[in-house]
Order: sequence, then structure tokens, then C-alpha cells
Amino acid sequence: MQAPGGPEEDSSGGFKHGGWVAGYWDDFLGNVMAEQMKGPFDLLLGRKTYELFAAFWPNAGADQPGGKELNSARKFVVSKTLKKLDWANSELVSGDAAHKIRKLKEQNGPELQVHGSGKLIQTLLKNDLVDEFRLKIFPITLGAGKRLFSEGAVPAGFRLVDCKTTPRGVIASVYEREGEVKTGSFAP
Repeated sequence: MQAPGGPEEDSSGGFKHGGWVAGYWDDFLGNVMAEQMKGPFDLLLGRKTYELFAAFWPNAGADQPGGKELNSARKFVVSKTLKKLDWANSELVSGDAAHKIRKLKEQNGPELQVHGSGKLIQTLLKNDLVDEFRLKIFPITLGAGKRLFSEGAVPAGFRLVDCKTTPRGVIASVYEREGEVKTGSFAP
């Protein structure tokens, strides 16, 4: 999941394949993203993703797909180092992030979406705070880079509720939380 948008996005760990999504982007995938972001929603972002988004989206034109939705969304930013947030409607989440995110989820507000934010996603997975995945699976192997599913995630069951395949072979699927992991045996 590392650096999908461009080479300058995240080269940490010597990652050399930044921008790997560009070769697979098409109108079909753009429409899937537009549907998933039609709102209303709030954003939950890690520091690095916030900084990338805040450098681009406030300056994007009104005709830029997703710009209006991202700029008008409330943004909750999980960071131990940021002190000031310049992007409109942004709030800092510091301290016990898992506890504060659980409280956010209990509020009667719009959907809470996470984009990018690999380190934050690990915190969510370790604290059983993921209700739904909107995954895009690309027909590519990179052999290196940050992983979406790393060690430490709470075991959880999900069910497929939507799946589309783009003309370029990207699988866009939506999975909702369905409880505990179901196990069994094929032994006679």
C-alpha cells in the first residue's frame, strides 16, 4: 500500500515503486472512488497522509473529483508530532488514539473514512476498530513496501457486500465486519 500516488509520496525503506497506481487508473475506478466518497463523511488520517492531502486538496480546483468532498469533510488527524493543522475543518487526535477513535465512532456523525494512513490502519486493526474495508486489489506485485495487513491485527470475520472489476483488472471490493473468525476442519 506504500506510495500509490507518486514517487515522492513515500520512499521510506528504500521503496522505489512510488506511483504504481497510475498505470491502472481509469474512469471506471474513478467512478468507484466517486461513489465511495459521495458523502457525507468525516476523515480519520495519519500524519503523513494528512500532510500529503493538506498540501494538495485545499488548492485543487472545484472541478477536481473528490476535492469538494475532501475539503468540506471534518478531518481527525492522529499525530504525536503535529501541533498545528492548517487545512479547514481539521482536529488533532493525540494521546490514546485507540480510545479517542472508539469515542469518535460512538458519536452520531457521518461515516468515518480512512484513506492511506498505513500506520494508523495498523492501530485500528490491533484495536478491532475496523467496520468495513473498501479494498482495491491491483494486478501487480511489488516485492517490497508497507503492508496493509501486518502482524498484530485482531482476528475478525468479514463478508463481501460488493465487488467490481475494472477493465484494467483492478478488483474493487467492499467487506463489512461479520463477527468472529469461523474455523472448522475438513478432517473426516
